[in-house]
Amino acid sequence: MINTVFGFSPHLVALVTLLTPLASAAVIALFLRRQGSIASLVSTFTAVLIAAGGLSLAYSGARFTEAADWFTLGNFTLSLGIKFDDLSALMISIVGVVGLCVHVFSLGYMHDDEAKARYFGGLSIFMFSMLGIVLADNLFMIFIFWELVGFSSYVLINHYHEKQSAADASKKAFIANRVGDFGFLLGIIACYYAFGTVNLSELAALSFPVAGMDTNAIALLLFCGAVGKSAQVPLHVWLPDAMEGPTPVSALIHAATMVAAGIFMLCRLEPLFAISPLALDVVTWIGAATALYAALCAITQSDIKKVLAYSTLSQLGYMVAAFGLGRLNIGHDGLPTAAPLIAGAAAAMFHLTTHAFFKALMFLGSGSVIYGCHHEQDIFKMGGLSKKMPLTFITFTIGVAAIAGLPFLSGFYSKDAILHLAEQNNYPVFVILFITAILTSFYMVRMWKLVFLGAPRSEHAGHAHEGGLSMTLPLVVLAVLAVVAGKTHGPLSVYGHAFDGVWSQIPHAEGAGVLVMSLGILLVGAGAALALYKPAATDSLQTKAPAVFGFLVVLKASFDGAYNWYVAKVQQRFAMLLDFLERIFLSGLIIRGLAGVVGLVGIGARALHVGSLHAYVYWFLAGAAVLWAFAGGWLN
Repeated sequence: MINTVFGFSPHLVALVTLLTPLASAAVIALFLRRQGSIASLVSTFTAVLIAAGGLSLAYSGARFTEAADWFTLGNFTLSLGIKFDDLSALMISIVGVVGLCVHVFSLGYMHDDEAKARYFGGLSIFMFSMLGIVLADNLFMIFIFWELVGFSSYVLINHYHEKQSAADASKKAFIANRVGDFGFLLGIIACYYAFGTVNLSELAALSFPVAGMDTNAIALLLFCGAVGKSAQVPLHVWLPDAMEGPTPVSALIHAATMVAAGIFMLCRLEPLFAISPLALDVVTWIGAATALYAALCAITQSDIKKVLAYSTLSQLGYMVAAFGLGRLNIGHDGLPTAAPLIAGAAAAMFHLTTHAFFKALMFLGSGSVIYGCHHEQDIFKMGGLSKKMPLTFITFTIGVAAIAGLPFLSGFYSKDAILHLAEQNNYPVFVILFITAILTSFYMVRMWKLVFLGAPRSEHAGHAHEGGLSMTLPLVVLAVLAVVAGKTHGPLSVYGHAFDGVWSQIPHAEGAGVLVMSLGILLVGAGAALALYKPAATDSLQTKAPAVFGFLVVLKASFDGAYNWYVAKVQQRFAMLLDFLERIFLSGLIIRGLAGVVGLVGIGARALHVGSLHAYVYWFLAGAAVLWAFAGGWLN
């Protein structure tokens, strides 16, 4: 056990790392709202401290759990605690490194933005929220920070709030996530009711299964949170629209951190899911369906950020499917008998890690392209950028090669680990993920060719240029990580327990059979894209196969269409019915009716006060007679 980190207690370093971005956000909100340049430096310096603190904790070997009671109500006690194990060490490193790259990139990308103080304040509050999820030691704490992440993402997506599309996208993301979070909250409550605790360490130490507890129902409710946050079918619709926010935001929250929070939460709860076979089946098939559906949707996109958004959806589906595939073998006594060949949680976290680097690289690369092309995002209006922006071209190409599974890059190892797991445990899912892998190389090479090869197809592309050092340096750092992150002896070796069951498979991934399969996937997908698409201003698939293109467009629009129909035809009409009933019964009969009765009684009472002593005597005698008659009849 390491006692100090840079001479300080690891508990103190973790707490300071967590609270530093909150302090940054407070300083920016209170004192620097009109000082964008200073605010950007404060936020970026905070990101440096987060990266340094997170990496120093991870590589020091310090692993600990510490908690303090917050309040007690009867038998219920809510604690605030930090759980720092290999899994949280891995995530804090990813959040720190990618967050720092995004902050540095944003210094150049958002240089001329008049509201960059608000932007960098939003980045700081997001970093605080994400670190809270990573370090929390219980589900209640996770849920608090979970909601803060939703709030901060709403703020960042809505940065260009004067655009109606950005305002709509932020509301869509917020509402879609609230749907999933409602199920997540119910799952947390059910978990506490069933097991008497929501502490992560205590849940992991329970002797599962517990008699009479429906762990499948609890696991499925908890999975609802991941469906929303990690944008799985059917709550995936918010993520493509979230590209309305600034491009660095997409790299941070929609590729590497926020959308990965759902995967991280599932891996935190692996002991509970491991003995919930029905829940794991649902998780597996939702992940596989999302992977294939999003890959098909990406083929027809013309916005460079939308292509990457659907690619993110697809890769998140890969991670979710991997988690569902890694189940324990349960014997007749209800206890696990043997572990799977590759642990699902480890395979999911491995792909989450490599994906964070190469997808953040491509999102920031797309930001460099958009910035260099004067904010042009249509890939059919680009072309020829390999000569105009050579550094962006080289680094972006590394990202494309990594996600397509080029042997010995990081994506090759993590993707093949999941395919290997699927082949062992669920062959139909393996087929779906195998097809998805081919589609991934197809649409990524399509985008790469249209953006970088050929001649410029617009004036903006013709005058494209590289950004400054703040925009190119993060690309180089992420490109290096996209190359080396898959090696067992690389920088990820310190997080070994987070990848239990995966590292032992890496030598097999380097075998001849796996290399042939990976090269086959890459060559089929990439070769088809290179043959079909020409650097032109029109979509070759739409020209040569309009029926296929039309089907894919309809497929992409199907969920939004269904939700629009539901809101307009069902929800709105039901709301109108409730409004009518409220006006007639609640506001009318109950509230105004009772008020009317009271008013009538008041009018009658006022009418009795005539100011005549004789009248008061007569009313007194009449009341006494009525009371006597009533009392006498009751006594008899």
